[in-house]
Amino acid sequence: DNNNNNDDDEMKDEYGDLKAEGKIFLERNYELEDGSILPEAQLCYQTYGKLNEETRDNVIVVCHALTGNASLHSWWGELLGEGKAFDTSKYLIVCCNILGSCYGSTSPQCLNPATGVPYGKDFPDVSVQDTVRLQLLLLQNELRIRSVKSVIGGSFGGMQAIEFAVQGGIDQGGDFVCDDGSPFVKSAIPIACGASHTAWQIAVSEVQRQAIYADPNWETDPVNATKGLSVARQMGMVSYRTPLGYQNKFGRELQQQQTEESSLKSYGSNVRFKTQSYLEYQGSKFLLRFDPVTYVKMTEQMDSHNIYRGRSEDTLQNVRIPVMVMGIDSDVLYPLQEQRDLVSSLPRGTLRIISSLDGHDG
Repeated sequence: DNNNNNDDDEMKDEYGDLKAEGKIFLERNYELEDGSILPEAQLCYQTYGKLNEETRDNVIVVCHALTGNASLHSWWGELLGEGKAFDTSKYLIVCCNILGSCYGSTSPQCLNPATGVPYGKDFPDVSVQDTVRLQLLLLQNELRIRSVKSVIGGSFGGMQAIEFAVQGGIDQGGDFVCDDGSPFVKSAIPIACGASHTAWQIAVSEVQRQAIYADPNWETDPVNATKGLSVARQMGMVSYRTPLGYQNKFGRELQQQQTEESSLKSYGSNVRFKTQSYLEYQGSKFLLRFDPVTYVKMTEQMDSHNIYRGRSEDTLQNVRIPVMVMGIDSDVLYPLQEQRDLVSSLPRGTLRIISSLDGHDG
């Protein structure tokens, strides 16, 4: 996607114009981790390629990050297709919109059957465990898949991949197993995340939420708390990168000067740095595809990520499937040490390091 400053080669938003498109899976009276009931838990999903009708096991699940959708072709399209990483001539690729997201799955924008009006801020607290369990129910009950070859995702998608490994990667007693008792999920590839959301990551989420709470519209008209959402997105775009990445892309370059007075100065209120212009553009563009309430609820769901909650301390030791953990050496949001720690807890865990100057989104 191009920005309004003609900086086509500058840092880009990972996603372009996203839509709520795909098939629908509906689970009625879905019990969430906290015991509350979601009357209609709807998942929007897309599939690519064909299922092997005999073995029904040539399946790869791809999980999207915080603001993505089920349309894998629109954000990892270069990896999708015959002969590519997500080889549609060999595999059935499944991608679901996260429960609580605004691209076709049940979200704060949806009508609450009990009231007939949108949930809004009353949308229930959905956890990563809830999101993954619903996807597993889709795979087993709707698509009648016998096993999943691999689950892959980055960031929030990586958290889901780890959760898939826990819910579906433990044999003899796991939550989701094959008919022979073997793990339903055969391998996982989580990218740029850890076993739980840390205090640092919760803090980054919280300051973004606080920007939304500070919007004058939040209390009475939260869907229109867009100024706060714009600032929240700008905060996120800073955390996804690195100091060196910003310096290399923008330095102290200025936008084209608008007035004779400002052209005489290289600082001050009437001067626009390219960095400022980039962030403001990303913030305003985001308003076209996300709403404030959904963003608050989705970041809260990310903060719920804790593989040990309600489980034993040796949970990861019980995951016997291969798990290839990938980390980015310049990631300041999800530092590489978290991936190292994750691998050390997995019996068949391996670490692959991506070398990049661009941080979490690099």
